[in-house]
Amino acid sequence: MTDKYALLNQGEGNEMELFGYKTVRWQQTLCMIGYFCSLGFLRSLFYRKPELDVWAQCVPCSLGEADIILIRNTGELGNYSKKKVIEIYPHVSGCKPAYQIITDKSSIIRKSLIEPEGMVRYIQIQKIRYVWNVADGKFQNIGTLENELSCSDIHSKFGPGFTCEEQEIRRQVCGLNTINVEIKPISTLFFKEIFNLFYAFQVYTLCLWIFTKYLEYGFAILAMTIISIIATLYVLRKQSVKLHNMAKSYNSIVATVLRKNGEIEDVESQSLVPGDVLVLLGNQLFLPCDAILINGECTVNEGMLTGESIPVTKIPLPHTDSNVPWKIQSGEDYNKHILFCGTEVIQTKAIGQCLVKAVVLQTGFNTLKGHLVSTILYNKHVNVKLHREANKFFILLLFIALAGVAYVVVIFKINGGSVYHMVIRSLIMLTIAVNPALPASLTFILLCVLARLKKQGIFCSSPQKINIAGQLNLVCFDKEMHHFNSENNLPWGPVLGAMASCHSIALLNGKMHGDPLDIKMFKETGWEVKHQTDKTTEDGESISCTIVNPGPKAGKVSVEGITILRQFAFMSALQRMSVITQVTGETHLTTFLKGAPEVVMELCKPETLPHNILQKLDAYTKQGFRVIALAYRLLPEENIRNIHQLKRNEVEADLRFLGFLILENRLKPETNAVLQELYAAKIRNVMVTGDNLQTAINIGIKCGMISNISKVIIIEANEPENDNPASIIWKTLSYNQEPGLQSNFSHFDIQGGRNNPSDSFHFAMSGKSFQIIMQHFYNLVPKILLNGTVFARMTPKLKESVVEEFKKLDYFVGMCGDGANDCTALKMAHVGISLSKLEASVASPFTYKNKTIECVPLLIKQGRNSLVTSISMFKFMGVLPLISLTYLVFMFWKKIFLSRAQLFMQSLAIFIPFCLTSGLNGPAQKLAPQRPSAKLLSLPVLLSIGLHFLFTVALHTTVLILLHKQPWYNETDVFSACPMLNHSTLYLKRKPTLFENFITTTEWLVAGINLIVIEFVYSKGRPFRQPLYTNYLFSLVIALQVASYLFFLFGDFESVYTTFEMVCTPYYWRIYILAILLIYFLVSYAVEDGFIENRRLWKVLKRLFNYQSKSQYKILQRKLKMDPDWPPQNRTDYARNSQALP
Repeated sequence: MTDKYALLNQGEGNEMELFGYKTVRWQQTLCMIGYFCSLGFLRSLFYRKPELDVWAQCVPCSLGEADIILIRNTGELGNYSKKKVIEIYPHVSGCKPAYQIITDKSSIIRKSLIEPEGMVRYIQIQKIRYVWNVADGKFQNIGTLENELSCSDIHSKFGPGFTCEEQEIRRQVCGLNTINVEIKPISTLFFKEIFNLFYAFQVYTLCLWIFTKYLEYGFAILAMTIISIIATLYVLRKQSVKLHNMAKSYNSIVATVLRKNGEIEDVESQSLVPGDVLVLLGNQLFLPCDAILINGECTVNEGMLTGESIPVTKIPLPHTDSNVPWKIQSGEDYNKHILFCGTEVIQTKAIGQCLVKAVVLQTGFNTLKGHLVSTILYNKHVNVKLHREANKFFILLLFIALAGVAYVVVIFKINGGSVYHMVIRSLIMLTIAVNPALPASLTFILLCVLARLKKQGIFCSSPQKINIAGQLNLVCFDKEMHHFNSENNLPWGPVLGAMASCHSIALLNGKMHGDPLDIKMFKETGWEVKHQTDKTTEDGESISCTIVNPGPKAGKVSVEGITILRQFAFMSALQRMSVITQVTGETHLTTFLKGAPEVVMELCKPETLPHNILQKLDAYTKQGFRVIALAYRLLPEENIRNIHQLKRNEVEADLRFLGFLILENRLKPETNAVLQELYAAKIRNVMVTGDNLQTAINIGIKCGMISNISKVIIIEANEPENDNPASIIWKTLSYNQEPGLQSNFSHFDIQGGRNNPSDSFHFAMSGKSFQIIMQHFYNLVPKILLNGTVFARMTPKLKESVVEEFKKLDYFVGMCGDGANDCTALKMAHVGISLSKLEASVASPFTYKNKTIECVPLLIKQGRNSLVTSISMFKFMGVLPLISLTYLVFMFWKKIFLSRAQLFMQSLAIFIPFCLTSGLNGPAQKLAPQRPSAKLLSLPVLLSIGLHFLFTVALHTTVLILLHKQPWYNETDVFSACPMLNHSTLYLKRKPTLFENFITTTEWLVAGINLIVIEFVYSKGRPFRQPLYTNYLFSLVIALQVASYLFFLFGDFESVYTTFEMVCTPYYWRIYILAILLIYFLVSYAVEDGFIENRRLWKVLKRLFNYQSKSQYKILQRKLKMDPDWPPQNRTDYARNSQALP
């Protein structure tokens, strides 16, 4: 880093480069003159290219002196943005200076105050404020507490709260605590849209055509431009409203804060700053910020973030004396201490006489909710390659137009003519490069897809992701493929006590809320959650607790109820939860624990474990049962006095094993059909779940993810121990002899792209093994993922890592889950689908109300349809200027042109109807076994455009050659071809206009039908869209277009001739034209359908020319195919020689 340059958010997803600049007034004045002289074009260019704006008006300087910061995103696009440095003077009226009020000299706020005036300099990037840290010489995020703070720092520095003066200074520096996605006025969106260079080009086109007195065509261009702008504004406005409604919740509510003098004060949530102490009073509170719980316990509903309304218990941050940063001290599950913005506090439990308190961690867009909203708001170019290819495509069209300009200049030099006409026709040639209907076409395609998705119950908050959904070739599923079934009718005892009390169920408005598994287990007991109350100990300490009692459906028991005094919440890293309870009327306490069997067994006394427990566990999991272990322990009565001082590792030790809770995993009815459809489409399916490994494998076999004749290789990795390095054990399992484990449909060898089950094998592993492999055997990760099918006991972090590693192999990854434990994985995937009852969730761009995976093929079909339709539209817009160039070349040679009515008709009858109806084709009923190409500049696309251009040239050349050979052809006497009309009064009274000649009439008719043929050819249905005839409106448009041009071709009406400035030709000539056009249609359709879209032919050509995919997973696949030692089976490998592993 230098004083003129800095790297912001280094190593994070939003990493940026900052460059300091200072404005030079005289350069700024020159630029303003340039804006005026260029009629706003220079301003439009600078708006789209802010780096040019900065370089033109400013000079480089140090970041500390800069008034303008040029920001470059370090991502693939490398976009620039320009930000003005804002100076503020935080103060409180009648108080001492700000730097004397903020006494903590280590805080960022204190370091950002420039003495003696107390000024603060900051920039705002994507709604986040970065202040200039004077002491350290860098910009820093001010809306969050420092990551370096330890648990002790958070308790001691912020626990007492702020004074009113200190809070006000911090608020002025940090800004308001809001996640405000403003609904931009239509006028703002309009002016922002027209600054697009595309519309600047259309203004130039419109002015040119009106200047040349082609008013009708000019107004047609204006109409198409207006339609395009309206459609774009509609989509932008609709998305803005949806995002605003998603983000606005709880932006302005009343929050209770603790002041330094011990008083409690109600304030507007917008004034909260990092470090404030929130006091959580009562239930059903909504969090306006991210906060660290420092006292008491909370049960929260994180549905707004995850899409799944499952209560989560939060515990206070421990008050340790260590200097280790609090996140590292808390470990992977540090989120257990954080109350997230937008979540609902269902219950609070105070500890002793203390209030339930939380320190504000992050505000505004720095919160998790703000970050998720920001990724939707600013993630404009999700498909970088497609965006770049679109730009190159337009540049290619521009070069085609420039070739036309060069042709005009040459023609005028050869044939002579005024410079004025040469300039005008050269400018006309430039207008053919980009059709004004293109943006409208793409927008209408998007609107049609969004409407179909909504009709199917799939809601989209990020439309840019739809086309990417069409490219998915791998989908990760969570556990939503099955549901649970259990039957228990137990007498009173520790097992029933564990099932009745060891859960995180909360009662809200008389309805139970909690994890579905907890609710299922609890309902089996027949007990009821009665209420929450406060229990007073002998020392007078108040304890918030929940009481459960036997309900009417419960069996006869000898107890009145159980009081749940304390809960140790379920943690993904620990894979268990526990409670401390007291049976009504008894004095001793009981700890109940449930969790993963392998974890619970380690916590139990060995003598309480049955000798055959491992065999039983293996038998249950191999049958596909969900197995949960139960254990308990009696605690002495005196522990109730210090119940909240008890540590988890003390309570969850020396347990007595109770037994297994067995739940049956029944596949949901639609699971097999969905997975079979995906397999048939050669889309890989991967299970990423928190279930036991053997259970997950069993489910994988039952649902067909793993063929019953495939090899299953379990990978077990072990950490280094003593002098032994980390190791991997490869164990081959055979399920062929296991009863009831046959998959329900034939298996496709997805990796090899052929139906060859004998070569298929699948890796299965636990989350612990995957983590060890990532740490000690990272070179094996790509090879394992290539055939990795089952990942069990996965934490949310590990799910995210799996998705990320798949993406590194160039897979297009989809993730489908409930959002509860896979929020980060849903965001990491190319396309995330949250199975949520909420219509919109910030956890993923797509949500589906029905809790089934049938939404996955539905979304892929719609994505493929949208992608193919968009590519076809680009192809049409590529051929269109070439057709225009062809007939303009021939007409300019003769110094003639189309009439105003002819050009207007071409726009009204062809361009606009096609753009408005082409996106109405629905997706194919079945997923094809191949993916559509997403490349605009691929060989098939370019070849298609090139061949149709050659056919167009051949068509027009043939017609004109034949025209010149006709005996009636005459360039001066244009009425001689039709003797029957020679004596028409209308023709006798006037002279032919400039546009009335045989060439113009013939070219206009041929070009019109030429365009209709291209429309039809590029509107192919299968395999990704429904047949053309199912799009009734588009079929009607095609029929009317053909009928109209046939009417113009064969209809002898003087009003038609005069209106469109045509001349009459003999009937046989018209039949010649129709015959030639019919041949052209047959050739074009045959080439497009039989060659360009013939995937079998392209496969043969690829083999012939030895073309191989450059995707990383394909390259690795070919490499491993030649390796006889892969996959390893029934052996052990060690980390010290892992580099030599195959």
